[in-house]
Amino acid sequence: MSAPPTVVLPAVLPTVFSTRPAERSPEPLLSQLYRQHHGWLLGWLRRRLGQPEPAADLAQDTFLRLLRQPAELLGELRAPRAYLSTIAHGLLVNHWQRRDLEAAFLEALAIQPASFHPSPEERALTLELLMAVDRMLQGLAERPRRAFLLARLDGLGYAEIAAELGVSERMVKKYMAQAMLHCLHLRAEGEP
Repeated sequence: MSAPPTVVLPAVLPTVFSTRPAERSPEPLLSQLYRQHHGWLLGWLRRRLGQPEPAADLAQDTFLRLLRQPAELLGELRAPRAYLSTIAHGLLVNHWQRRDLEAAFLEALAIQPASFHPSPEERALTLELLMAVDRMLQGLAERPRRAFLLARLDGLGYAEIAAELGVSERMVKKYMAQAMLHCLHLRAEGEP
């Protein structure tokens, strides 16, 4: 197995990240972590994905996330592989969610007449919007999330949603209020 590529960091970063003792030439901690653990992380991701290309992308994204961490945190890592796998696992979950959402979108698109098919740019924008909606609704409980999606995406009325979920219309109103408050709260915090 060949050595992983060397990370080229902007000139300012060596002063931001902790370095090894001065007895040898200092190496930025992130670069050291990358050199020591990139191959392992790439293998870990390949085993979970079964494909080398997305694994390589997610490995790079994992180290990009590390780049945003405070230098003190990186310097205090006692189990770097556990930390890297935790970050990579979150990225894997996002990857799988996006893949499933994209498959559902393409499936829905396939049953539409060709005249309704969006351009590749519109398709990409729609997928990004769907991902943003999905991220916003992730913090909601299952039923309020389903009620919201049935109302907004499927255009169902409260009575139809109540029948679909097996609850009263009053409960659907409560679910919709929860969903709306959740979205408003996220918007106020600056989420997408």
